[in-house]
Amino acid sequence: MALRAEYHLGCEALPLVDVAAAVPDAEIDLGISPGMSDRPRFSAEVRGSDATVAAVEAAFESTAFVGEYRLVAREDGASRYTIRPGTSMAEQLGDDLDDLDDLRALYETPTHIELIRPIATGWIQRGRFADRAAFDQLRGFWQRNAPFRLRHLTRVGDDAPDRSAAGADGDGLTDAQREAVRAAHRMGYFEIPRTATLDDVAAELGISASSLSERLRRAQTHLVETHIDDADRPRRPATPLR
Repeated sequence: MALRAEYHLGCEALPLVDVAAAVPDAEIDLGISPGMSDRPRFSAEVRGSDATVAAVEAAFESTAFVGEYRLVAREDGASRYTIRPGTSMAEQLGDDLDDLDDLRALYETPTHIELIRPIATGWIQRGRFADRAAFDQLRGFWQRNAPFRLRHLTRVGDDAPDRSAAGADGDGLTDAQREAVRAAHRMGYFEIPRTATLDDVAAELGISASSLSERLRRAQTHLVETHIDDADRPRRPATPLR
């Protein structure tokens, strides 16, 4: 089952996070050359006003990560650059990640990263994963090293549910699950104390209490998996990189 995920990596040591923090009005999208060598080549697309782009270039000059940058083109409202790192990945991330080899291994999994966007608190990434195991490997690595917040997780490809099954609201719930959640919320089933019982909501929907309970559990499981922050999971202590 192929997956598409968007998530936040809460690691301020990641490349160009300091630039994004210095110029918060800029929209910066990164590309990384294949292979994750010790100093992989980067490309950057910067969007913003002329003053914002100039501020980003000034920040390029002051950050240790950028050894050299070159403007490739200004077109379609974006300025595009190539970046040669001024620090190795070990120098950039060694104090924050427990094992750089594990990070390199992530790029050997069946994964296609569609978006890397530095923000003041880390990176926003979006990618496609061949299966759940590939996604869990990435999530597990970052949960061991930095706060990881899953923003969206959906199935893609031929085995993905169509919009009529997943619902037009884009939350991944079926229409029946969404109807059950809305009715339970409206009637006070989630209130403290409850003002409606499971039987009350089931009667409103014209289904059995057991069917309603199953729909609510499935909806809850999906929403937790796709929206709850895993940042509180214990992290392993960092060990020096060799």
